[in-house]
Amino acid sequence: MNQQKIQDGVRLILEGIGEDLNREGLRETPERIARMYEEICGGMTEDAGTHLQKTFSVSDSGMVMEKDIVFYSMCEHHMLPFYGKAHIAYIPDGKVVGLSKLARTVEVFAKRLQIQEQMTAQIADAIMEHLSPKGVMVVIEAEHMCMTMRGVKKPGSFTETMAVRGEFKENTELQKQFFMMLHR
Repeated sequence: MNQQKIQDGVRLILEGIGEDLNREGLRETPERIARMYEEICGGMTEDAGTHLQKTFSVSDSGMVMEKDIVFYSMCEHHMLPFYGKAHIAYIPDGKVVGLSKLARTVEVFAKRLQIQEQMTAQIADAIMEHLSPKGVMVVIEAEHMCMTMRGVKKPGSFTETMAVRGEFKENTELQKQFFMMLHR
């Protein structure tokens, strides 16, 4: 990440909105924002597959679900945050991954300039590619600051997206089981 370009860009924005760059509260703002972007956009060069490599053999092929994975991301359209929860279920085909690795996979894709629809599909595709399960289902629910604090200004509205792959795509009973487990 080019810290200097970020700092220069922040200075231009502050000047553009009429702020005084020498004002006490703003003197270190370009540096703080550059460090912040390094943190919140750190998933841009990270490969989700690194988190999904360590697997464990299983003989059972029952559904595995990790729900309420909190994430924070940045909308690529307005560079404003969106945040919420991801819910992931998969049907193992002989191997499982540690549950923390599912949360880490969400983080990789959340720490990018992103749209929710794409993030949902990327998580599902990464799990299919690296775990080769019989199926996967990902549901994300999020509040978008571009809807809350600007534009239509509708705080409290949530967007839900869903990606289904493999057996989940064809089997509505599996989908029903997913939602039943999700709402317990």
